[in-house]
Amino acid sequence: MFDFRIVTTWFDELLRVTCGLSNFWTVLIECVVVGLAILLAYALLAIVLIFMERKVCAYFQCRIGPVRVGWWGTLQVFADVLKMLIKEIFAVDKADKLLYYLAPFLVIIASVGTFSFLPWNNGAHILDFNVGIFLVTAISSIGVIGVFIAGWGSNNKYSVLSAMRGAVQMISYELSLGICLISAVILTGTMQVSGIVEAQTGPLRWLIVQGHVPATLAFLVFCVAGNAEANRGPFDLAEAESELTAGYHTEYSGMGFGFYYLAEYLNLFVVSGVATTVFLGGWAPLNIGLDGFDAIMNYIPGLVWFLGKTFVVVFLLMWIKWTFPRLRIDQILKLEWKYLMPLSLVILVLMTVCVAFGWTIHY
Repeated sequence: MFDFRIVTTWFDELLRVTCGLSNFWTVLIECVVVGLAILLAYALLAIVLIFMERKVCAYFQCRIGPVRVGWWGTLQVFADVLKMLIKEIFAVDKADKLLYYLAPFLVIIASVGTFSFLPWNNGAHILDFNVGIFLVTAISSIGVIGVFIAGWGSNNKYSVLSAMRGAVQMISYELSLGICLISAVILTGTMQVSGIVEAQTGPLRWLIVQGHVPATLAFLVFCVAGNAEANRGPFDLAEAESELTAGYHTEYSGMGFGFYYLAEYLNLFVVSGVATTVFLGGWAPLNIGLDGFDAIMNYIPGLVWFLGKTFVVVFLLMWIKWTFPRLRIDQILKLEWKYLMPLSLVILVLMTVCVAFGWTIHY
């Protein structure tokens, strides 16, 4: 498996030794390069996810999706981006201007922040702290603030109602998400994202195999709660078009609306990426203990493994969205507080018992 640290070490030595730059300029240039890489990956994945959503939606509804702009509709997303960029940004009367303009940036900051913790390959960790899982949950919670103050700052009754719904829903489901992640931390013994992935390298070491029943249940609960956290169907009550127009971003136009649109799809990728990292081995290949098979699997780059697993989870979440009808607010909260929360607590206890008594599976 290729170690990306070879590339980062070479680039660092190129700046320090070959170019003779000081520590300040070296770190500054490296931060700029990493920041540009994050934004480029963020934008490219948004384009892919939007196009994928439209095609998956069309498939489930027995349609063909966008086909007119570009080959097989591949340029439709670019046309929509261009339209959004040149669209007029208008000011809303009687809105709280500070909150109104601040909200989209908070949502994007939360999305990019959690996106930066994803491990793309062996040694390709942008942010890798010893409390990485804790920081992922902490930074993602900033998005709740962005959603709430968007509705409140718009001074629109539909937006305010949507913001209240969204805040209650996201705060509620964050509890189940956090407990599922704690279960994984108990099994691996570390909160560092790279450490969690490394604990899953080797034959049949993915957490859903090591932790068997508790880990599998935690993965399923995480996917359901993550779908609700990302405000996606059937949990998209905050954006219920038939009731609330467009919800908390009703009064936004141009790139103000574009930020919310972008963040929704990248949050879907982040939820799927975290699920892949924690439960499906991240960039770790599928090894089953057979030398020939494992050797072939190890030739596949870790980036391919990570993206492949993540897009499988993305497809499953899209499948859920376009299969089930939208839930009512009482059904959403009942699902969390009466079913998912108790189940996640039971999973946490079971995982703790399994680890304490050595009942986890090791090959």
